[in-house]
Amino acid sequence: MIDVRPMVRPHSSVANPSADAAAVLRRLGFAILAFAIPVGALFTRRAVVVLAPLAVTLLVLAAILDGPPKHVRERLIGLAGSPGGLAGAVLLFWMGLSLVWTPFLPEASERLLNIAGMALMAVAGFVAMPERMRSANLYLLPVGIGLAALTGTALAWRNKSGVDPEDGSLERGMIVLVLLLWPAVTWLHSRGRNLEGGILALIVAAGAFFATDGLPLQGLAAGAVVFALTVVNPSAGARLTAFAMAGLLLLGPVLPFILEPLAAGLLGPRSPAVASLDLWGRIILADPLSLVTGHGFETTLRSKVSGLLPSAAPNTFLFEIWYELGLVGAVAAAVLLYRTALAAGGHRPVLGPGIMAAFATAYALGCFGIGTAQVWWFTALVLVVLVFVAIERGQFRTKRPKAILRRAS
Repeated sequence: MIDVRPMVRPHSSVANPSADAAAVLRRLGFAILAFAIPVGALFTRRAVVVLAPLAVTLLVLAAILDGPPKHVRERLIGLAGSPGGLAGAVLLFWMGLSLVWTPFLPEASERLLNIAGMALMAVAGFVAMPERMRSANLYLLPVGIGLAALTGTALAWRNKSGVDPEDGSLERGMIVLVLLLWPAVTWLHSRGRNLEGGILALIVAAGAFFATDGLPLQGLAAGAVVFALTVVNPSAGARLTAFAMAGLLLLGPVLPFILEPLAAGLLGPRSPAVASLDLWGRIILADPLSLVTGHGFETTLRSKVSGLLPSAAPNTFLFEIWYELGLVGAVAAAVLLYRTALAAGGHRPVLGPGIMAAFATAYALGCFGIGTAQVWWFTALVLVVLVFVAIERGQFRTKRPKAILRRAS
């Protein structure tokens, strides 16, 4: 006679208040990430900057209550010693060194400290993530993104009549929403819930479509194309995304001379885009030596405000990094993007399409005009990275435990 009853593991009867408190804090931290930040960003411009450190702090406290995290030293050494980590260290070092020749030392120093703080917050959140993330916490993300998308769609519809909770908050909230969409879709995709993931993407796309500014929709479209490509061919999608990001960045000084004739033929010689590209080319020809060192960190926006740079200068990440950090900064950033994209796409194939889509969306937003040096932008990118880390650690079990057959005595 065969007993097919599954083996039942004995539960410990000893209460563990620390573990219970850690679980509550971790759930609360993810609730802030999944609900408070996406929804709050639609109503106030500082929601991301204020709530993100609170969420990470709760995750760190939960990790402390759970006991010392395992393999912390190995993780940090591996992260810092990787090609992407070394490139990021070079980039931060060059930013700091450029303070020597930047004409806006106080503003640049403050911005660099903010970026360093965001980097430390990312490391703290990375270390605080448990080895195994509960599915119940991760399912909060698509629910929160869906609620925020419906709220954003309603606000965007009302915004047609000039209603905006706070000047510019709706656009910023939609940008945060399209960034966090990809982790949510990735989690649903990894659980085999592709229909729910598609519905969630459509809801977010509707909000981005009705938004006054077309930037969120452009970034979402770029991510959707890369997502589809990576689903069809994971290896080619990851390599193409990494190569495109690094290549466009390295070719920054050449782009205005290539794109200006094309833009003039498509949009007309008097369009703002053509004027911006023409100005970009003239800036390069007027001071070619600055392509090596750049003008110093935080000079693009400050130069426009002070009149040192025309206001029609390009609002794109490709121009900003060359103008501020020159060849050294551009090469370091290109290596960082290339190596990070390749490494991120190879750990678990099921997560690859969503990760590459997030890369493409963030990069497209930077190219199309988002202020990449703003603190809220760096904070949003840190949140996306941390959520993807949590999703990767939620993949420890993909099948139900099998029943153990025992021969009855």
